[in-house]
Amino acid sequence: MAQYDVVIIGGGPAGYNAAIRAGQLGLRVAVVELSQTLGGTCLNVGCMPSKALLHASEMYDAAKTEFATLGIDVSPKLNLPQMMKQKAESVGALTKGIEFLFKKNKVDWVKGAGKLAGPGKVEVTAADGAVQTLEAANVVIATGSEPAGLPGVTVDQKRIVDSTGALSLSEVPKSLIVIGAGIIGLELGSVWRRLGAEVTVVEFLDRITPGMDAETAKAFQRSLTKQGMIFKLGSKVTGATADKKGVSLTVEPVAGGAAETLKADYVLLAIGRRPFTDNLGLDSVGITPDKRGFIDTDHWRTSAPGVWAIGDVTHGPMLAHKAEEEAVACIETIAGKAGHVSYGIIPSVVYTSPEVAWVGRTEEELKEQGVAYKSGKFPFSANSRAKINHETEGFVKVLADATTDEVLGVHMIGPQVGEMIGEYCVAMEFKAASEDVARTCHPHPTRSEALRQAAMGVEGWTMQA
Repeated sequence: MAQYDVVIIGGGPAGYNAAIRAGQLGLRVAVVELSQTLGGTCLNVGCMPSKALLHASEMYDAAKTEFATLGIDVSPKLNLPQMMKQKAESVGALTKGIEFLFKKNKVDWVKGAGKLAGPGKVEVTAADGAVQTLEAANVVIATGSEPAGLPGVTVDQKRIVDSTGALSLSEVPKSLIVIGAGIIGLELGSVWRRLGAEVTVVEFLDRITPGMDAETAKAFQRSLTKQGMIFKLGSKVTGATADKKGVSLTVEPVAGGAAETLKADYVLLAIGRRPFTDNLGLDSVGITPDKRGFIDTDHWRTSAPGVWAIGDVTHGPMLAHKAEEEAVACIETIAGKAGHVSYGIIPSVVYTSPEVAWVGRTEEELKEQGVAYKSGKFPFSANSRAKINHETEGFVKVLADATTDEVLGVHMIGPQVGEMIGEYCVAMEFKAASEDVARTCHPHPTRSEALRQAAMGVEGWTMQA
């Protein structure tokens, strides 16, 4: 029986970051992962391949619609197989990078499906059926999540696909229906819209992107609508029938009314994700997930001694960077150090065009909590660099405590705002006031000046270009 200080079940962002940190701290560590590549959903069939297609489709769309304005006359032709090939090559390079880091930090990759087999024991079943048992003082569950299902809609990865299938379509659909107006559905829907599909988004709620600041969400929907995406809000899908030619979707108003049938070449089911906690042997150590499948933790400790849980299997946003933060904090706690995660300062980004990014609390949350706040807002239409680049859509909004001026939340929609939200994460980590950002010199001309100008707006001294 192989002996370890830490055995981690799952090789995604939570698992591989935990393993690398454990190796750096001198712990003997193994990662149990069944897939042929490391990186989990995020790297293989999620975050990374979707960004490859988002970037490529944006370049294609820009060549079609924007280059002429810049004095560049081209007639782009879509080569979908090459677009998919470069996506796969990029993902492959990243997975090889993780394997290199495992070797560098003396992390053992035990290939197989892992499950708990009592206190301190993990049973691993390899693809050929061979079984081995690993023993460890600490076991970390980092098995991630999987696409959530919907009654009446059966994913076949042919005509009805989930996020994995939507990343590998062999043709550009003439029509695509996306079920769910969350981040995943809107990102992938925008990819295929830019490549030529007619995209309709069906959402149960009366708004898109639940959890996003309401003003920002409205601006976001207007932008996507202007790009050609069609929204059917307050609508529920009750059934889907697929054949070789396409899909018929039955949709009813949530408020009541007559059902209608929508037809499309493909349907993307993207109503969210569920924790992957089935068949993990949790009962062997007395752990019972909640009714949604999440594992309750206290500073990443489960109810079972020596068993920890991090990432999507625990409560909180299902984000790779949240999982990475928990991974490092959990391992450092195991090693006797002070692990910490600032859960109120975990940013979110929607990688559409324009991008949307936010951190901290929304206006709706502050009002509900009875917190008095001030706000400053600056449009990219008044930002010099955005004007020069013909990328003037969107704004930056800063919310600060009315008494202390501490920054409580920041919400942005605009060009590459996902790259800029980190500035406010740092500011909020150090409990900065809006005035701290407002009085910090930013380079000119850059889009980042909008971050400063919005902070200046909290006290009413914005200087528009």
